[in-house]
Amino acid sequence: MAQLVYDVTVRFCDRYVDRRSRTHDQMVQAARSGVQNIAEGSQALATSKKTELKLTQVARVSLEELKLDYEDYLRHRGLPELEADHSALMRFKELRCQSLADVQAWVAAERKGNMDKHGRTRTGRDSRKGNEILACPSVSAGEDTCPSLSAACLVANGAFFLLNLACYLLGRQVERLAADFENEGGFTERLYRARSTMLKNKSR
Repeated sequence: MAQLVYDVTVRFCDRYVDRRSRTHDQMVQAARSGVQNIAEGSQALATSKKTELKLTQVARVSLEELKLDYEDYLRHRGLPELEADHSALMRFKELRCQSLADVQAWVAAERKGNMDKHGRTRTGRDSRKGNEILACPSVSAGEDTCPSLSAACLVANGAFFLLNLACYLLGRQVERLAADFENEGGFTERLYRARSTMLKNKSR
């Protein structure tokens, strides 16, 4: 999830944010921090739960900051922040995007008004397979697509959805890690306790 957020953010910033601006660097660095700290936290799992907990918390904070950057982008440009039950986001959720290409296919289909309510192209082919996305001559009643929304608006809202999900999952992980650390600690913490006990016994 964090890797997808990073890939989308780098592409988004390169296309829609001035590369010379502080915002460009800030968003890319926040996305990179999320990926790196999650990876380093996983590596620390076998030795120190305290370290894993700290790195996971840092990753979550970085991604929360990135959410604020996307909010600012939309607000400063007068673009809408879509509600969670908006049809475009519901289709995005159905697609369960795994790569930047998946997100790009969703944006292209939404811009062409060519997605059905299940997140499939109206040709009946899955947009994630890399097949050509064809425009539909008409839109069925009740299936509001979003050709009026810019690509930047769609990507920002898609990224915001991914960030909400990533931050939620990291929050759950932090709670679990905190409980595990309180109850048992990791290898480093257990070694420290054992050494402390040994030194106390020797001093008696």
